[in-house]
Amino acid sequence: MTKTHVEVLQWASAFFIEHGREETAARLLMQHVTNKNFSALMMAMHDAMPLEQIEQFEAMAREHITGRPVQYITGVEEFYGRSFFVDESVLIPRPETEEFIVGAFARMKKLFHTDALRVADIGTGSGAIAITMKLEQPALNVVATDLSEAALATAQKNAAALEADVTFRLGDLTAPLAGEKFDVILSNPPYIAYDDMETMSDVVTEHEPHSALFADENGLILYRKLAEQVGAIIHDTALIGVEIGYTQGEHVSAFFRDHFPNAHVEVVQDINGKDRIVFCEITP
Repeated sequence: MTKTHVEVLQWASAFFIEHGREETAARLLMQHVTNKNFSALMMAMHDAMPLEQIEQFEAMAREHITGRPVQYITGVEEFYGRSFFVDESVLIPRPETEEFIVGAFARMKKLFHTDALRVADIGTGSGAIAITMKLEQPALNVVATDLSEAALATAQKNAAALEADVTFRLGDLTAPLAGEKFDVILSNPPYIAYDDMETMSDVVTEHEPHSALFADENGLILYRKLAEQVGAIIHDTALIGVEIGYTQGEHVSAFFRDHFPNAHVEVVQDINGKDRIVFCEITP
């Protein structure tokens, strides 16, 4: 018996609710299987869905209830209006990181008198920050680093697909940047305390890479190290920006104030009113 898109979607929504998953995942999977954007899918809701698409969709739905994130099943995530490849080697880009980029651009415009700046994205993961910065402001010279060879391979794949001229380097924190100077340093490092693991969704803890999620010293170690190291690789006028966990604003801003006492350091909240970003503006 032929089923319409809406009938298949209703089955999946109920199936996900029954297994404790977000029902919105059903629409995302259907958009992927049918290769339709949201508007096109809404218009096709009462049309018959081809049997092979139904079978593919149901297989993906059953995979998702095991806890595997939708983005790893489809292999893509939308970020800043572009599609990025994602797999288990990288974190799935979050909407809050789009806010991070918007905030960085606003401060760069205020702080510098040119677009031809050198930018480093430390711990690039999928490459979402580095690639978006380059594509949105092509005059930038962007270098992206990561400790994971697998993550860098994914980032390079995204840069190639999106035709972004970004340089990628393997290494820990500022080590791959030694001996150079940058105008802008951005980083979204691992920042979750290991003690928080037990309160997190299994969709995250059992599938996304722990090396990109968790960090020692209650999730603060990499911010402390960045604050200690970054002074050696920045110009006299510079912008440093890091994405943080919502309880870390006070600690992370203190690291940067200690190392850059004359800088303007601010904690920025995300759209949900939670501390999410620390920016450090350094001027002579």
